[in-house]
Amino acid sequence: MVLAMHSGFAFLELGTVRAKNQVNALVKILCDFSISTIAYFFVGYAVAYGIGFFSGADILAEKNGYEMVKFFFLLTFAAAVPAIVSGGIAERAKFYPQLAASALIVAFVYPFFEGIAWNQQFGIQSWIKASFGEEFHDFAGSVVVHAVGGWIGLAAVLLLGARTGRYSKEGKVISAHPPSSIPFLALGAWILAVGWFGFNVMSAQTLEKVSGLVAMNSLMAMVGGTLAALVAGKNDPGFVHNGPLAGLVAVCAGSDVMHPIGSLVVGAVAGFIFVYMFTMTQNRWKIDDVLGVWPLHGLCGAWGGIAAGIFGSKALGGMGGVAFLSQLSGTVLGIVIALAGGALVYGVLKSTLGLRLDAEQEFNGADLSIHKISSTP
Repeated sequence: MVLAMHSGFAFLELGTVRAKNQVNALVKILCDFSISTIAYFFVGYAVAYGIGFFSGADILAEKNGYEMVKFFFLLTFAAAVPAIVSGGIAERAKFYPQLAASALIVAFVYPFFEGIAWNQQFGIQSWIKASFGEEFHDFAGSVVVHAVGGWIGLAAVLLLGARTGRYSKEGKVISAHPPSSIPFLALGAWILAVGWFGFNVMSAQTLEKVSGLVAMNSLMAMVGGTLAALVAGKNDPGFVHNGPLAGLVAVCAGSDVMHPIGSLVVGAVAGFIFVYMFTMTQNRWKIDDVLGVWPLHGLCGAWGGIAAGIFGSKALGGMGGVAFLSQLSGTVLGIVIALAGGALVYGVLKSTLGLRLDAEQEFNGADLSIHKISSTP
């Protein structure tokens, strides 16, 4: 189900970008997933969990191959990070430098924080628990996956700059570049939403720990985000179909400890965050984040990490075992690592390979655009 979500990323981007860049969006997501698999298999998984696949046959047969299944599942999480970034830098980024960035992010940046949050690395979780009473809790990746991806995406977008013709020299919006296909955008949103129930529920990683509460909380956050985006976005179909994704991003962290009513509130707040902050970034701050990955994943993911410490508390109907300051500190740490890692990776690539297409290439369509397939049988 989580593997299928990558097709959702593809169609979400396909429906949002201009028609001349649709083929690029499809090819890019598939190739990003493939390069992410190589990077995570050879480097990233070992960085996060200290387990490599080069120690002989034992690891291949361990628990009837369970380590391989665990790797596959966690890979689909890791590969979501470049898929998130892809939406922010769409329509003007060079294809192969982006693949290089994906490899570096999945090999080093993402698993560095993944190991801290989910594998007790560097003693940081122990320090958080000793300081604030509980460890940083991120059940299904509001911060580990989504906030990290969104804040890496922000660094990439800022280094890349806006699409040509998007804003005037005075900072006024010249062209809005509306979605090219609402049906494709909606298809992507639905695929992601359905796949999210695998993303969240199976984050338990064992059948004994699977909880129907996680599914219920995911559902409530999804509908909360949808209705909030409907109201805040004034019936705009682009906002409406990103609303459920905002809610689902936010509920990941605390979906195993919150009450369903709390999840409904968390999702609704996320829907409002996305609509308001997408509008602010595009129109006031002139940040050309094509799919709004920083508001959707970066900010809603951060909200979800913090919200787990609020709505997961017993005082608000949750199951407890979380602490607000633990959630705040873990969330801030994830943001810092993502921003620093994103700035380093994309900064080095910008100064060496270059990140942007030239003006003519951008005008004609991104690398591997529709214009490049005329000779395909």
